[in-house]
Amino acid sequence: MNPKIRELALSVKKNSRRVAAASSQQKRIVLETLAQQIKQNENAILEANREDLRLAKEKGIQDALLDRLSLKNRLPDLVEGIAQIALLPDPIGEIVEERVLQNGLLITKQRVPLGVIGAIYESRPNVTLDITSLAILSGNGAILRGGSEATLTNRGLVELIQTSLAASNLPKEAVQLLETKNREEIKDLLKQDDAINLIIPRGSQALQEFCREHSTIPVVSGGVGICHLFVDESAHLERSLEVIHNAKTQRPAVCNALDSLLVHAAIAETFIPRVFDRLKNVTFRISWDILHPSCQKAEEKDWDTEWLSLVLGIKIVKNLDEALEHIERHSTGHSDAILTENQTSAERFVQSVDSAAVYVNASTRFTDGGQFGLGAEAAVSTQKAHARGPMGLKELTSSKWVVRGNYHVRP
Repeated sequence: MNPKIRELALSVKKNSRRVAAASSQQKRIVLETLAQQIKQNENAILEANREDLRLAKEKGIQDALLDRLSLKNRLPDLVEGIAQIALLPDPIGEIVEERVLQNGLLITKQRVPLGVIGAIYESRPNVTLDITSLAILSGNGAILRGGSEATLTNRGLVELIQTSLAASNLPKEAVQLLETKNREEIKDLLKQDDAINLIIPRGSQALQEFCREHSTIPVVSGGVGICHLFVDESAHLERSLEVIHNAKTQRPAVCNALDSLLVHAAIAETFIPRVFDRLKNVTFRISWDILHPSCQKAEEKDWDTEWLSLVLGIKIVKNLDEALEHIERHSTGHSDAILTENQTSAERFVQSVDSAAVYVNASTRFTDGGQFGLGAEAAVSTQKAHARGPMGLKELTSSKWVVRGNYHVRP
């Protein structure tokens, strides 16, 4: 066990108690200050990010990760996200349940911070700001281990976060960055179960599996999305094209982008060529013998691939039953959608598809904490325990029972 990892975990735990006890106003001032700090230091942040991108390109990092690494034209949205979080109700102290028993005991269940969040993520320096902002307003400390390809960007952002904590008379050590390329040190971090309360990995399937395999701390599973969209025979085809275009092409390298398009056989012959025309920069893996320059014959493994690029699988299905069977076999439980004008089909789809987010006549790209009105997200959880879907403020809390009596004793 590396002693510096132990020291880091215990330091964040100790200092997180001050954040847990802070007033709502005090925590909001941290976020307001952080938003101002980012605006004032925009040039320095972008310069660090450009250098990270340059080094990443030299290492041959794939385009999908480069897209996630870049903060170009994204800082204003991140600042706005922090400002939105600052306006959200503080969940700490919220009474979830309350009852008076026959014996006169007043029983209340109220929200409390989880304690310390350990975030392990690849590229995505925006995660540094999203998780920290949510953690602070929900009264938590945070240990951040960003990808080595974002070291300079994350280092600069964490310095601003710590400055903002200190400006509100809160300990800057409540949020700390772990800079390491040593996997053994990450394993050590995953063993600090007496100091860290939840591990949130954001990145590849390999990262998720690594954390689950080595952690003695509860781990949130999520972030890997093989997302489906089924076009029913009753769907409005012209409007469906725009939803498909948005779901696939707006940001193809993210987890809520469309991976597999399922098309009802009754409309396939006329509709699929229109998909080709609308998605001009996309290449296709298709289960249909059709001649088109951007098509390849789909293989079985394609249905279990999260493309993270401008590639789309297309499969013709006989009916809703076959679409549901395909989704059950291949979905990762992230986001799946149906386009239909048939209310019965829509309701059956909603009841049958067991994913964190299920859509009727909408793009899967909405599975996002900001889009759901949560300000931001710590992750998109695809598990069922503790939290599911975009994790906002309330998902970073636990609860405790408070029992008030009048010198009661149990008979």
